Amino acid sequence: MRAIDAGLVVCNECHQLNRKCEGARAQACTRCGAVVHDRRPNSIVRTWALLFTAMILYIPANLLPIMTVSSLGQGTPDTIMSGVITLMKHGMVPIAGVVFVASILVPTFKLIGIALLLYSVQRHQPLSARQRIWMYRFIEFIGRWSMLDIFVIAILVAVVNFGRIASVEANLGAVAFATVVILTMFAALTFDPRLIWDNTESDDDHE
Repeated sequence: MRAIDAGLVVCNECHQLNRKCEGARAQACTRCGAVVHDRRPNSIVRTWALLFTAMILYIPANLLPIMTVSSLGQGTPDTIMSGVITLMKHGMVPIAGVVFVASILVPTFKLIGIALLLYSVQRHQPLSARQRIWMYRFIEFIGRWSMLDIFVIAILVAVVNFGRIASVEANLGAVAFATVVILTMFAALTFDPRLIWDNTESDDDHE
């Protein structure tokens, strides 16, 4: 049984359960005063918009150089994948594995996972609510690790700055990648997980 079936709605700001006021156009949370809704307005549309934007930016994020490491005035820009290969050539396989998982696998899984959630909810695909909520929680959990590359670059740019002797410079790929991570985080937040439990209802009412 869903909370809405019991006449309850949850506040998205403070998570207070409120008794639903029948016939009211807008209802305020009894604890914090924020407007509460049965389901987040335009949740699916907004999530698709954020997801498509992230997918578009994911291409330059992987094709453009993410950083340039210079030594004695010479340096070659590296993309995410070429950086992983360079680390492996230098024998740093564990670090290369971490970068590959955090920068390639995690963002890819998030994009595909959120798209599958949206599609399954809209088209009533044969996935149980338990499978969908597990996928949603896993996407939220791994999302924080996507910023690992950006944190490493930020630290290196700040610490390794010895003029022509050695320096690290962030490139446009880092900006695109950071934007992809932020957009996927917002997409996961914009998606209303309560729609997962509405599989037998029309999703048009919640878009």
